[in-house]
Amino acid sequence: MDLILVRYSEVGLKSRSVRSRFERVLMDNMISALAREGIEALVNCDQGRIYVRTDKARIEDGVKVLQRVFGIASVSPVIETSSDMESIKATAVSYSKEVLASNSTFKIKSRRSGSHPFTSMDVAVIVGEAVLNANQERGVKVDIHHPNKEIFVEVRDNQTFVFSQYCDGTGGLPMGSQGRVLVVLDKDTDALAAWLIMKRGCRAFAIVEEENEAVRIVRRWDPELKVLPPGDLQAYCKRYKASAVVYGYLVEDEARIKESIGLPVPAFFPIVGMDGPTIAARMKRIRG
Repeated sequence: MDLILVRYSEVGLKSRSVRSRFERVLMDNMISALAREGIEALVNCDQGRIYVRTDKARIEDGVKVLQRVFGIASVSPVIETSSDMESIKATAVSYSKEVLASNSTFKIKSRRSGSHPFTSMDVAVIVGEAVLNANQERGVKVDIHHPNKEIFVEVRDNQTFVFSQYCDGTGGLPMGSQGRVLVVLDKDTDALAAWLIMKRGCRAFAIVEEENEAVRIVRRWDPELKVLPPGDLQAYCKRYKASAVVYGYLVEDEARIKESIGLPVPAFFPIVGMDGPTIAARMKRIRG
């Protein structure tokens, strides 16, 4: 693989100026996350796509890291080539021999943007025929309805990307794009409340007596998590410019919820309406 293609989710719904700012925050977060794992990378953005170039040996590691970055919808390790049809065919044929098993079926799915002497349908037909002919002796066939493998060909101006994987990201908004919040991390479910508010673009500051499992969980998603001892929440909000306090309270914690309402800043309860099975499923997801 040559690089990692990154797609964002909600960022694309923003106005041009806001989207540009969010893209910068997202790319900074990506670079920081990769650097913490010792992965050197060049990151750039163009027309709603972010490209991460790194050592080919670290592509898979990079994908796993980026899947935990808030704001990313999906990532794909891709092979890059030009938009010349012969180059596209040669690249797709070479790639198909790596990813298609003998006696398997495939389908070419193509997308195109920019000015080219061919349509997206032309790409699918021409590349599909080339891949079929190159793998015919191995018993490979085309199946447009239920293929064993889909090969994606995305042509964007002078570049083309060939790949077969869409690796789900965390989604949401880039962490830090929506300000700061304080999160009380007394128990594991508090970590879920923190995770949900971080997914909405907030950077969390943990309030906790000592390191515990909740802190460990949140730190998996933000290795730079700042931990503060219990203290005056109003003073903390002023000092760290936090705009809200987040709790992992449930409906049965009504009395504690009433106590928190008296704060000088908004109090958020992201999991208050969740039932046990929903919380358990989400906790499994964020524990990793």
